[in-house]
Order: sequence, then C-alpha cells, then structure tokens
Amino acid sequence: MWIDRLSAHSTPSATPPTRTPSYSPAPRRPYLDPRAQHERPGLPSRSSSLRSLASGVESRTASSTNLPTQGRLGSSLRNQVENVADPLQVLHTILDSSPRRGRTGRKGSTSLKEKPANLVDDIDFDGSSLQAFAGDGSREQLKSARVDSYVAQSSEESDESQACDEVLKSVEVYLANFQADLGAVSAEIETLQTRSTTMNTKLENRKVVEKLLGPSVEDVSLPPELVRKISEGAIDEGWVKALQELEKKSKAVEAKTKDGGKIKAIEDLRPILTDLTNRAVERIRDHMVAQIKALRSPNINAQIIQQDRFLQYKDLYAFLARHQPQLSDEICQAYINTMRWYYLTNFTRYRESLQKLKLHIIPPTEVLGHLDDSRNGPLSKAKPPTAMHDPFSLGRRIDPLKSTSHMALPSHIAEEDKQTHYIEVPFRNFNRALIDNAAEEYLFLTSFFSSSQSYHAISRTFNSIFSPTFQLGNDFTKHLIEPSADALGVLLCVRLNQHCAFELQRRKVPTCEGYINGTNMLLWPRFQKLMDAHSSSLKTLTASLPGRPAAGSILTSSPAAAQSTAPHPLTQRFVNFIAGILTLSSEAGDDEPVSNSLGRLRQEFEAFLNKMSKGIADKGKRDRFLANNWSLVGTVLEGCEGRLAEDMRAHFEGLKEAASD
Repeated sequence: MWIDRLSAHSTPSATPPTRTPSYSPAPRRPYLDPRAQHERPGLPSRSSSLRSLASGVESRTASSTNLPTQGRLGSSLRNQVENVADPLQVLHTILDSSPRRGRTGRKGSTSLKEKPANLVDDIDFDGSSLQAFAGDGSREQLKSARVDSYVAQSSEESDESQACDEVLKSVEVYLANFQADLGAVSAEIETLQTRSTTMNTKLENRKVVEKLLGPSVEDVSLPPELVRKISEGAIDEGWVKALQELEKKSKAVEAKTKDGGKIKAIEDLRPILTDLTNRAVERIRDHMVAQIKALRSPNINAQIIQQDRFLQYKDLYAFLARHQPQLSDEICQAYINTMRWYYLTNFTRYRESLQKLKLHIIPPTEVLGHLDDSRNGPLSKAKPPTAMHDPFSLGRRIDPLKSTSHMALPSHIAEEDKQTHYIEVPFRNFNRALIDNAAEEYLFLTSFFSSSQSYHAISRTFNSIFSPTFQLGNDFTKHLIEPSADALGVLLCVRLNQHCAFELQRRKVPTCEGYINGTNMLLWPRFQKLMDAHSSSLKTLTASLPGRPAAGSILTSSPAAAQSTAPHPLTQRFVNFIAGILTLSSEAGDDEPVSNSLGRLRQEFEAFLNKMSKGIADKGKRDRFLANNWSLVGTVLEGCEGRLAEDMRAHFEGLKEAASD
C-alpha cells in the first residue's frame, strides 16, 4: 500500500502516532490507522517543499546571481522531482491492490517486516464485530474518502510538478543561453589573444625598424620647439643647447649630401637650416653688441660682464666665427677698442689718485760724499715733506716686498691718505693693479677666442688692448724715479717688478714680458746712475782731503777730532747703505749690475778711509782707526744674507785683520 511506499522515505527511527482506543466490532488492525495515512509521518510536505524550491529558483533567476550555483540547484531539484512516483499510478495501485499486495507494497517500496513498536490495545468498532464491521459500507466509505484525498493530493502535486517543470525549463533555457554567451565570449577572447599576438609582433618589428631608421630620420628633421627657441626664445643656457643641436643637424645634412645620395627630405630641409642659421647669427650679433655697449657704462666692472655675459656664452662667438668670419672679426675689433678705452681710462684715473700721495723726494745732492743735511734738491719744484727719514737706511721699507698680499691700494683711499711714502709704494700699487688686470684679461681672451683665433692672434689682441696702458705705466715709473736720488727706492722697485714677473709666470701669462722688460730698462740704468753718483761723491770727497797729517780735515771741527780712532761718521752711512743693497740682493744673480756697482763704491770708500788715516801721525792710532772702521762695517753686515753679502764680509774681515797686524 502507499503507507509501505512512503515508509521507505520516512525516517526509520520515527514511530507512528498513537490513537485513543475506541470500541469497534471489527478485528483489530493496528497498522491501518487512517490518521496516520493522512498525516504521513516522517515525510515532509511535498507541496511546501516544491513551492519553496520554485520560489527560490524564481528569486535567484530574477536577481541574476551566480549562474553555476543556479545550475546545480536546478539539477538537484529535477532529481528530486524525478524520484517521486506518478500520483495517478499511486492511486491505481491503492484502488486495485489487495490487502496482501498492499502489505507487500508496489515495486520498489519497502514491506512491513517488523511488528510496530506500539499496538493499539482497543479498537472501537461501534459495537460490531470485526466481520460485521468489515462487511458493512464503512470500508467502502473509508476507501472512497481515501481515494478523494489521494486525488486531491495528486492534483495538487501535479500542479506543483508542472510549476517546477516550467521553472526548470526557464532555468534550462537561461543556462543554455548563458552557455552560448560564454562560448561567444570565449571566441572573442581567442580573437583578442590572436590580435594581441599580432600587435605585439608588429610592435617588435616597428621597434626594430625605428632603431634602424630613427637616427636617419632625426638627422633630416627639425623639431618645432628647436625652431621656435632659436627664432624667438631668450638667449640663455637652453638657447645655447638649441644652437648646438642646430649645428649638429647641419653637420649631419652636410655629411649626407657629401655621400652623393639625393634625398628629397634633405633638399627640403637645407633652406630651412640656412634661414635658421642666419637668424641665429643675427641674434648672436645683437647680443654681442649689447654686451660690448654695457662695458662702456660708467662705473662698470668689466670682469663681471666677462664672466657672466661672455664666457658663459662663448659658444655663441665660436658659432659666429664658423658661419660669419668677417662679422666675428668686426665684433672682436669692437671689443678691442672698447677694452682699450676701458683700461686706459681707469688706469689714468688710478694714476692721478696715486700721484696725490705724499712722497719723500730725495734730491741728487743727497749722496754719500755730501754731508750737508739740507733736504732741498735742485730738481725739487715744490717744498718737500719735512718728515724725518734716512735715505741711506733700508729699515722697514722692505715690508711691501715681504708682504704676501696681492691687493692694490684703492683709489679713494689713496686720495685721502695723509702719510708720506717712498717711491716704491705708488710703484707697487700701480703695477700690482696693472698685472692683475692684465692677467685676468689674457685668461679671458684665451678662453673666449681660443676656438676662432690662434695663440699668436690672441697675443696680438692682448697687445692691442694693453699697449696704451703699458705705456702709461712706463710714464708713471719715469715720473717716480727721475726726480729722486733714492737708490734704495729704485732697487726696491726693481725687486717689486721681479715679483710681478714671477706672478705672471705662475699664472702663465707670457704677454706681459714686454712691459716687465721695459720697466727693468727704466729702473736698472737709473740705479746704476745713482750708484755712480755716490761713487763720484766719495771720489770727490777723497780728493779734497789733505795728504799731510798736520793739515787737519774739512770733516773735523777741531784738531783733536782728527786724532780720534773712533769710526768715521761716513762709515756708518756707508755701511747702512750697502747693507740695504745687500739685503735687497740676497737672491741676486751674476747677471745683475749690483755687484759691479758695489765694487766701485767699496773701492772709493776704502780710498777715502786710507787717505783719511794718513792724517793721523801716530801709526798705532792710524791702524786702530782703520781697524775700528772695518770692524763696524763687518759687524753691520753680519745680518745680511746671500753670496754678495758673504763676499763683502770676507773682504772687510781681511782689511780688519791687516789693520790689526
């Protein structure tokens, strides 16, 4: 029966519900409980489960959630529906089956093999026996009620099954469409993969081609930014880079033209390059002219413009010299004229400032053989300074020569200075300023014009600029040394001039050698002339001495003084003078005239002392007089260094020993 069929789907451990015992005349059949048949214990309601399943499928279909999950749900639902027997077949089985067949159940169902766990002890047959109860119409009524119940249930289950079939069909259609869409997407992906592979291959091929043809294409093309920068851009570092790029393009075009190949792109590009080059030349010319005009501005520092405006853009002049040599020569000549005027004007003004310094003017009468203390010389046109000074002693005048400072005295300080100086002070300041400016200008010329001019051309350019200024320096040196008889000052100027020569050699500036040599040609003859004047004065003084002891001397004020053995006053003046010369000549070479001049001066002094000693009648006093004078000379010369000083000390030491014997 259907109970047996349903029992296979129920839970084995479930027990049928109990029923309240009632009286019945029919035999007891505890396993035919109608209420148990209607309630179907252990099996959930099929209609409710199908309805929930259908609603779940519809909601998932409407919300378009994960389709693979819907596919699995639909397949599970279909399997559950397929496992349920056809309701009509179940109904015919119930109606046509016998009690024995119902007990065994239909094919595939499970028969009742075990006794129920709970048996109804008392069944109510309404006062009839079991046979009577079975024989009356109650059984037919019961069967009819059961048939109606099963028909209604099967009808309901059929409707639910149809609804489920429709839902499953829609799901199946949706999944079929989804599968078709997936197939289309897969085909499109394959197409995209194929196109991507093809594009990658083309890209690699284009990279190879670009690598091979890129340089050639770049050589025959001009970027618009390059043309715009050169034509209209400001002249700065970017403009210089653009100019270099333009020149590189021009060289590439010229090289391709020389190869003999006639390329249409090159023919089209050449006029553009020519026009752009002419535009660059025009802008460079205007820039150079503007900077040269700036050098003529009052109170301008030329070195600032040279460093910031010229050297920073020296490639511009090189470009101009390569493409327009004549124009570059004209600009170079304009620069030469401007800088010649600049240096000559500024050094003329500086010379006027230095001429305002107060100087010790030593007249020509201030020589060793002249004992007059008058400071007025015949060449002095104005009253000289009254400050006390010793023209025959070096003292601290050597300090500028030992100083390591390279700074020159500013013009405004020179104009306000109230101290009195010697001639070496204005000489040093003027020549230090001149050498510094000349060295800087030469270094600038070699850096700026090196790409377009040779070394000799740069030297000629430098001489064209500084020749008037060098002449101004020579005139200033003559102005300092000609009125003065200061031999120590002239020798100091010689040593300062030598220091300038060493500084130029250190800076590697050979173009100032002409000026240095010209200055030496002014100083050395003047120094020899002054030394000859001192020697002549001593010779004249010696000739004026009497040859007899009783005659006295014009240098003494009393006869007692003539017999004194103390060193003569002229000895102190002489030794201070030659000590200063030897100090300034500690590093002198054999080619200098200092040695010959000192030799002549020493001979005249020895002749004077020897003749002076003859005025002393006592031979012992005469020898002591000479020994004291030679000893004073040797003592003062102990602090001098150099080869000349050693020779001079040895000579006088021999004279001292000879007088002491």
